[in-house]
Amino acid sequence: MSLVRFDPFRGFESITKGMSDFLSEFEKGFNIEFGDFSPRVDISEDDKNYYINAELPGMAKEDVKVSINDDNYLIIKGEKKREVKSEGKEEDRNYIRVERNYGMFTRSFLLPDNLKTDSINAKFENGVLSITLEKVEPAKPKEVEIKIS
Repeated sequence: MSLVRFDPFRGFESITKGMSDFLSEFEKGFNIEFGDFSPRVDISEDDKNYYINAELPGMAKEDVKVSINDDNYLIIKGEKKREVKSEGKEEDRNYIRVERNYGMFTRSFLLPDNLKTDSINAKFENGVLSITLEKVEPAKPKEVEIKIS
């Protein structure tokens, strides 16, 4: 009979790895890459298009970039900058309260396969980025008769 030394932490390694994997997959499910600022997004669809609307108050369209990568993700990147509209320099100020968020952000969304990626339209108006993604007509099933010899 062999003796096995008792290890009270045995098994915890697999539990912590499992939890880490779960949280990674959970975060991927939302397709959010966290940054200093994360804009709110609505996604909707109709028969012909998908629509993505992102709230970007206080931003200019020059501060936003929209792209699609090779993995078929739509990526919205940008930076919400702090503006000083009154006299004086930013570093000379002593803030009493800061409630607005500033900084860089990235949001990514996995696109479905039924899109015309060459006809994506984006516009920026009144602090809202609106992206329209046109759907591809589904292929009609066809029947090919095969001759039997």
